[in-house]
Amino acid sequence: MNAPSSSTPSPTMKVLKEELPPPTSTASTKRPGRAAFKRALVVPLVVGAYFLGRRSLSLNPSWPLPALEDVFAGDANADAALCPQATPLVPEKHSELWQSLGSSYGTDEFLKKAVDNLGGAVRVPTESFDKMDEVGKDPRWEVFGPFHNYLLKTFPLVHSTLSLTKVNTYGLAYEWTGSDKSLKPLLLAAHQDVVPVDPTTVDQWAHPPFSGYFDGSRIWGRGSSDDKSGLIGILTTLETLISKGWKPTRTIVLSFGFDEEASGLHGASALGKYLEGAYGENAFAMIVDEGGGFGEQKGAVLAVPGIGEKGYLDTRVEVTSPGGHSSIPPPHTTIGILAQLLVQYEANPYKVELNRATPVYGFFQCLAAHAPQIPSSLKKSLKKSVSSDKALKEAEKELFKDPILKNLAGTTQAIDLIDGGVKTNALPERAWAVVNHRIATESSVAGAKAHDTALLRELAKQFNLSYTAFGETITSEPSYGTLTLSDAWGAALEPAPITPTGPDAAAYQILSGTIKATYNTHRSLKDDGIVVAPGIMTGNTDTRYYWKLTENIFRYNHHNQGSGKALSGVHTVNESIPIDAFIEMIRFFTTLILNVDESTAL
Repeated sequence: MNAPSSSTPSPTMKVLKEELPPPTSTASTKRPGRAAFKRALVVPLVVGAYFLGRRSLSLNPSWPLPALEDVFAGDANADAALCPQATPLVPEKHSELWQSLGSSYGTDEFLKKAVDNLGGAVRVPTESFDKMDEVGKDPRWEVFGPFHNYLLKTFPLVHSTLSLTKVNTYGLAYEWTGSDKSLKPLLLAAHQDVVPVDPTTVDQWAHPPFSGYFDGSRIWGRGSSDDKSGLIGILTTLETLISKGWKPTRTIVLSFGFDEEASGLHGASALGKYLEGAYGENAFAMIVDEGGGFGEQKGAVLAVPGIGEKGYLDTRVEVTSPGGHSSIPPPHTTIGILAQLLVQYEANPYKVELNRATPVYGFFQCLAAHAPQIPSSLKKSLKKSVSSDKALKEAEKELFKDPILKNLAGTTQAIDLIDGGVKTNALPERAWAVVNHRIATESSVAGAKAHDTALLRELAKQFNLSYTAFGETITSEPSYGTLTLSDAWGAALEPAPITPTGPDAAAYQILSGTIKATYNTHRSLKDDGIVVAPGIMTGNTDTRYYWKLTENIFRYNHHNQGSGKALSGVHTVNESIPIDAFIEMIRFFTTLILNVDESTAL
């Protein structure tokens, strides 16, 4: 597929920043001493779709509750006790380089380079599709060859300095070997592929979907945000560091999959096995992949690195019964029976409660601490709920009026596929549907299967169906037909392990301090202007294949989402990214790499 040509205005045009007003704060932007940094306790805050309209979040149940005397102290320390924040962290050893690079990122010259790098990447279509055949058999994979050529041409220093291993032909694993091999490497991840563009929607795009068009403020096109901005942001950062003569002490590894939008079955799956074989289990200091961003909501600017992901299960519900001529129908056809089974699902959603032991409870506690526009009555209930069951129920009742918040708190179900019958005058012998589940972090695939099995047991008996659920025979007596539950695609996924964020979690503290330093520096703020809120993804990224590589996995790319708006056009028409937001992402990767390189705590 040939991409339309780009029409790019001069980058000297003024680029307007999406400024976010900082909340009141007295935190310093000066790097803390090592002892103070180690003592810093970052307690969980989850802000998800309630704030950012993004992929949704939750918290680590291991985080300690604040002492009651702190909660009811009635002063500023009370809120701080509910959700403490790390101190902005700027490089010390690499301070001069960091400041020099930071200044260059504000120049017209660098802006033009950023526009060219990302715009050019967008102009190479790299769509991935569901149910693609193996690499080498399905010709649709071949679009990644030209993209690799583009990366080689655009980032010559990266390709002459780092070693590159191609995994399953199109997976990219780079290594920049550090001078101290005793240090665990940093792994930065992104994906090369983009979701397909529906041909019927092309005329709805303000600019052609693979144009990489720059209008003086935004870069337009499929992948400009998800996730070529992350991939090109990482490579632009490394190309810049190499050009300045910098060499890492800690090894840096890059992992770029090529089918994340189709569950990573051929890309990240193979890369995960390669990385484990090459480096071993728990070999990395931390992993940073695509994920949450930041934006203003409820009176606070909130950054949301994902520290976990919900699990996943697609339950196939299949009914069979005797066929025949439709002029002599039974009381219930296979489709009619299936319809009642699906009504049973929707009439019985998973029970969701606000429980102190669950991650989402920490979310709401931090909500009370850092969102000044939260109603005072709700804030009061949340604070009292630390010890009062009555207050806990009051907070639950109020919060769960918002269906998004309720969905964040538990396992969800959605009927997404249905099929049955072959002809209007023939009774359907088979009908099936698929129910998608996103499994809460405190639950499991086994728990979701048990729930579904019990849910349909009585209806199977009512309709005289032999019942098999996930390979187990529930009833097998002679029957009118069959009911079978199964994992639709064999791709069930447990909830991801939760990344540590406690007082000794150096990786989280470094990431959090990096986010703050990046945000403040990009806006020349003297005070701390952003709250970092650990979150959880309700969807899944390529990190599903990297769990064995480290316990410190963060899904975050420092994407400026403005005032709580959903990312522009992600997975739909008119995908775009402000150039200022892209440059800030590069500033984030620069700060992270330098902070991690000089850390002695990882």
